[in-house]
Amino acid sequence: MTVDDADEAMTEASSVGADDERSDDEAGDVDDRGEIRLPDGIDYYDLDRDIRAGLRSLPKGLAENVGKRILAVAGLIDVDAEQALAHALVARRMASRIAVVRETVGVAAYQAGQWQMAIGELRTAQRLSGTRDHVAMIADSERALGRPERAVDAYRELDADSVAPEVRIELLIVAAGARRDLDQNAAAVAMLQVPELESKEPWAKRLQFAYADALAAQGRADEAKKWFTKVVQADENDEFGAAERLLELDGVAWIAEPEDPS
Repeated sequence: MTVDDADEAMTEASSVGADDERSDDEAGDVDDRGEIRLPDGIDYYDLDRDIRAGLRSLPKGLAENVGKRILAVAGLIDVDAEQALAHALVARRMASRIAVVRETVGVAAYQAGQWQMAIGELRTAQRLSGTRDHVAMIADSERALGRPERAVDAYRELDADSVAPEVRIELLIVAAGARRDLDQNAAAVAMLQVPELESKEPWAKRLQFAYADALAAQGRADEAKKWFTKVVQADENDEFGAAERLLELDGVAWIAEPEDPS
């Protein structure tokens, strides 16, 4: 390890420690050990089989306790990311050398906007597991920290054969967004002009939306409409809001409904 690597590791460790303390303080409802209480009704055997396999090296009782924390994270991450992160940190204190635990902390930290923690935890998870499934999330965290050039470099350096196609495309989308952060809109559009734009895979909608958005940012409204329309046609629930973007490009403004005074 170089001196720079050691300094970075120390910085990440201090950042994680500080976030540990903050998350526990904000958790509120804690048990007699000072740990956030588990929600009622959590059953370890509801945990995904692959995740349980990842906990198999732990003693049975410990594996069940850690697994319940992971289930708590899964149940809270979309509604209360800070609470989810608090549960993830408890799991890490119990089993810090387990890849799925560090992955859980990293994802929860990302959702909670704790970017440096997310980077450190997801890198650790990758080292432990030998996979690079969260490389796009790491790159996006670098963007959030004001380091878009690192996201671009991550895509340049990626061995495409080392990850699944959807992971590579997700990193491409992040890298193109980083180009836009750097005011390189034309480069962002060029990056996204890949054969996978015509793919029928579920993840292609995200790529098509990103391409349409990049075209719109460059003032290429007619082309952007074409690709937003493709997303609308494939996205029954309008998950990406492409229909609204189409209306905006046609000059239709959305007016927020007044709040109910009651």
